[in-house]
Amino acid sequence: MADENSKPKKRSYEENLARVKARSAKAQANSEKVVSEKPTQLFLPGFDIGAMPNHINRSSLFAPIARGKRKLHHETVMVTRADCVLEYSGQQLDEADATLIMTLIFFAQPQPLGTMVPLNRAEVLRKMKRTTGKHDYVWLHKRLKALRAGTMFIEARKPDGATKYKLGGMESFNIIKELAGFEEDGAEYQYMIDPRWIRLFSGREYSLIDFDKRLQISRGQDMAKTLQRLIATSADPVQRYSLDWLKAKMEYSSPIRKFRDALLAAVHELARLEILAKGSIEDSTKGKEQLVLWLQPSG
Repeated sequence: MADENSKPKKRSYEENLARVKARSAKAQANSEKVVSEKPTQLFLPGFDIGAMPNHINRSSLFAPIARGKRKLHHETVMVTRADCVLEYSGQQLDEADATLIMTLIFFAQPQPLGTMVPLNRAEVLRKMKRTTGKHDYVWLHKRLKALRAGTMFIEARKPDGATKYKLGGMESFNIIKELAGFEEDGAEYQYMIDPRWIRLFSGREYSLIDFDKRLQISRGQDMAKTLQRLIATSADPVQRYSLDWLKAKMEYSSPIRKFRDALLAAVHELARLEILAKGSIEDSTKGKEQLVLWLQPSG
């Protein structure tokens, strides 16, 4: 007769559940690692320069912040829509950083994302209508390093609330995955865009920004650049955004009165460039202030 003590102990329901979750987490980590290391071609119909995923454009990841010392985030939950969770660690990014990442994605296009791309600093600066003097070379160096250090976690959700995809949960998701040559004089500058960016562009969930008009937006009107990216996420001819949500998204800390004035100035700038037809601040049906924007008629 077998010794009862020699029989394997039955695991409890909680122990079995923990084992299943551990195996699932390990499989997910391995899967994300494979995807993060596999070069993949990005193909966007109608793409030239100025493409950006909608979940990024609707978030506070890039904001029209004032010049000076930048806020440091650590796993901060950024402002987004209800169908997305975006956590970010790194320096608060501004609209110049958004323009830079659009430019880097453009120059990375001929090769699959996830491969090292030669970086012609002068060409990048000229594409952004910046100078090729020392000041802008220093700016580019600093911003590239900040983008390399910044990490994201993104969870996109379906209309029923179920998870559509997660990025950066198991394997670090950097805005720029790699930089090379930046610490060695005379070395060739190179960079790599994480191939998981392609997931953010999937399902045609991206905007095509009018890059030329973006570069024509007047100096000091970064709020207009934020609005330009936001309105590009929707084809609705009339768009409405809560002032409270916009204020949080734009990282605006001054009183609401000043925010209204700055917002209307940004609307007038976009109307001047014919990016918008017009815009105004009105009360919603619930008595809350909202920005109402009318897009230029198509055709």
